[in-house]
Amino acid sequence: MRFENVFIDAFGYQLPAQVVTSEELEQRLAPVYERLHLQPGQLEALTGICERRFWPRDFKLSEGAIAAGKKALGQSAVAPGDIGMLIYGGVCRENLEPATACAVAHGLGIGPRAQVYDVSNACLGVLNGMLQVAGAIELGQIRAGLVVSCESARQIVELTIRRLLESPDMESVKYTLATLTGGSGAVAVVLCHRSVSGSGHRLPGAVARTAPQHHRLCIWGPDTGIPASMPHVMRTDSVGVLKNGVALGMETFRDFRQEMGWDQDHPQKVVCHQVGATHQRTILDSIGLSPDRDFTTFRYLGNIGTVSLPITAAIAHERGFLRAGDTVGFLGIGSGLNCMMLGVEW
Repeated sequence: MRFENVFIDAFGYQLPAQVVTSEELEQRLAPVYERLHLQPGQLEALTGICERRFWPRDFKLSEGAIAAGKKALGQSAVAPGDIGMLIYGGVCRENLEPATACAVAHGLGIGPRAQVYDVSNACLGVLNGMLQVAGAIELGQIRAGLVVSCESARQIVELTIRRLLESPDMESVKYTLATLTGGSGAVAVVLCHRSVSGSGHRLPGAVARTAPQHHRLCIWGPDTGIPASMPHVMRTDSVGVLKNGVALGMETFRDFRQEMGWDQDHPQKVVCHQVGATHQRTILDSIGLSPDRDFTTFRYLGNIGTVSLPITAAIAHERGFLRAGDTVGFLGIGSGLNCMMLGVEW
């Protein structure tokens, strides 16, 4: 898919104050480690993640999304009343209904004519939302849109630790390792027509591919409310996700370059979904990109689901890694399996 008139005008993000180290989580799991003869330090050694952040227990997801949205709009040429579409793309939502986007729209003062709704697609929700807004802009339906998300890992991590302490076995450790990498945070992205953008980044195209035969490799449920009406369970076949995700990523990246008209020297920079060290190394090797083209945050933020990729892009921009004129690939993959890659002219 291609766009002629779509710009990413601004990012905004919010991080929780509480830092939780991998060492702290392992201390809570000490009886499990002792029983299974596991050495401390395994969590960081296997994932490359030394810490992540948690919201307070009574924190509302909409509050994080509103805070990120205010920051993004504060840096944008777009006013709240100009937003024609607001999408909340998080895995974590406050209720089954209404859409969490409604609370965010109210908190930001979004006008009554805007389309306001949630999008759910595992870790790709924000990217999906960005492409929906981009399509509406390109069709002339709206002039600007806002995509927001807020993810919270505290509940599922604490439930997982509790279950491991109750039933300590290697099978459970294997299928819950990915859960313990989860972090929390909020992000917002303003997109608009080229005639509205101040000093944004052009979004000329994207590619999406899917391999739904692998939809059972990562499951988090049973429902979407935070806090949930029933105890959540998250189970991930990390080996299966990596193997099949890399195969899908290679296919998608090949089509992505072709769609964008880019040669082997492009994209010059990439921002990937932040899973961990093994995933980063394997996917970059598989598509033939040097690690110096990539910017990461997983070591200190963990995997923040839908927030991970856009918040990493925002931080990469703040720190001067992404510079004017760079061709940039946003490389996202999520449970399902689904893969999306967005091309950006920074």
